[in-house]
Amino acid sequence: MTIFLREPDVKALLTMDATITALESAFREWAAGRATNQPRRRVAGGSTLATMSAALPSSGLIGFKAYTHGPNGARFWVSLFDASDGRPRALMEADWLGRMRTGAASGLATKYMARPEASIFTIIGAGSQALTQVLAVAAVRSLREIRVFSRDAGHRAAFAARLTAELDISVRPMASLRDAIDGADIMTTMTWAAQPIFPGEWLRAGQHLNVCGSNYPDRREVDGRTIARADLLVADDVDAARLEAGDLILAEREGQLSWGRVRSLRDLVAGATGQRQPSDVTLFKAVGLAIEDVAAGAVVLQQAESRGVGVPLPD
Repeated sequence: MTIFLREPDVKALLTMDATITALESAFREWAAGRATNQPRRRVAGGSTLATMSAALPSSGLIGFKAYTHGPNGARFWVSLFDASDGRPRALMEADWLGRMRTGAASGLATKYMARPEASIFTIIGAGSQALTQVLAVAAVRSLREIRVFSRDAGHRAAFAARLTAELDISVRPMASLRDAIDGADIMTTMTWAAQPIFPGEWLRAGQHLNVCGSNYPDRREVDGRTIARADLLVADDVDAARLEAGDLILAEREGQLSWGRVRSLRDLVAGATGQRQPSDVTLFKAVGLAIEDVAAGAVVLQQAESRGVGVPLPD
């Protein structure tokens, strides 16, 4: 039976802990050669259509995400199929799923890259993707303070108030980006910026940075100096990053990066990147992968089937 799941269904079924666990397992399977991922492809008319696919046999599924972006906003869909015989298993709306898997990828990287005692977290950006970034980091580290920076004072205050209501952690809206970064153990950038939003000279020893806002080759949130300063530099996937990660592509053009320094997240999860030192600056660059969508979608499907959620579709 194929089931159809709407956004409220997905939101009710998918937790951050389960999403991080699913991504960790998927990347471990990928590192062992038991999963595959195809990078995003875009075609444009009046709107843009992006498609990306992956196979995750350990979950019994193959699938793809397709989304459009146009004058009326974006629409996201994930389709899952049985890996053994190809029959359709699920079609689900995937806006919330995408936000969750994007946050979970940062959480997974933070789990492996940030210092164990890291407790002060700065989120740069207060848009629709910011909440799941915070939830993911809070799931893997015991935070005592969250700092919120946005150039829009109203967005900054509103998001800080929302976090205060949802989390039992001290939240501070920050009017100064320099103050928000200074002394932070972990930082995540999730903005629409096309140019670097702070200079790499602001970074300090021992900080971890998740760079998540752009998956276009001509846009970046951090400068070449930030990339050059990273002692451990991880992308969700190096091949995808070579196509889409403007933060890295532009740093390479400026002579600030050799691609041989960049490791894939699956290598990190599999223990193939070595141990970080407490003084290391670490950086995770995310562009978003279909294997993350399929892994998160598998969790939603399993929960939906066990709870009887969703609308059956005709064979």
